[in-house]
Amino acid sequence: MSALRAAASVFGKELRTEFRTRELLNTTVVFVLMVLILFSFTMDPTAEESRRFTPGLLWLAILFAGALMLFPSFTREQANDTIDALRMAPAPAFAVLLGKVLANFAFLTVAEWLLLPVFSVLYDVSVLRVLGELLLVFALGTFGLALTGTAFSAVAAHARMREMLLPLMLLPLLTPLLIGSVEATAGLLARAPNLDWTWVKILTGFDIVFLAASYLVADALVEE
Repeated sequence: MSALRAAASVFGKELRTEFRTRELLNTTVVFVLMVLILFSFTMDPTAEESRRFTPGLLWLAILFAGALMLFPSFTREQANDTIDALRMAPAPAFAVLLGKVLANFAFLTVAEWLLLPVFSVLYDVSVLRVLGELLLVFALGTFGLALTGTAFSAVAAHARMREMLLPLMLLPLLTPLLIGSVEATAGLLARAPNLDWTWVKILTGFDIVFLAASYLVADALVEE
């Protein structure tokens, strides 16, 4: 079985599993909605303050949602005793990891598409005029989050206190990604929207580096 076909098979399995229960999507969307709504009640920012501060709040909510959604990537396989089947499948370990990364990327993207209009209304921030550039920033930032989160969920799945370990491992590594995502989003939501391509290059570089690193250590992540 080729790597792409194997990755597509794992991707399809993850989609079928999730859309059969909608457990992760429903939990994640409700969680981020609660975060955004609670902050909207505790803050009464002006339009200028919203443009300055809400990009950080938005990406912080996405980070928490990602940690919540990405944690079961491999622990669910252990609970259902399907991890051994994945290990014995005639496919490269990276294909298994890539399939899960793409599925988590898709889940996070769906959650963000649902939450972006709510964010725009609650904080009185217009996103329609920069929607194309904003989706590019979200795609790059979300892919980096899904990639690192899925890889480290494989590490945390074998550890004690794994519920706390994943966020602790992710936060230091994701600092460049979060800074780049927040700065790029803030530039797009400014009074005079401007996408600083330096941040886009940083996000792209982050994704490429961690994709290459995941390819190199995929065997260890999946087998152990």
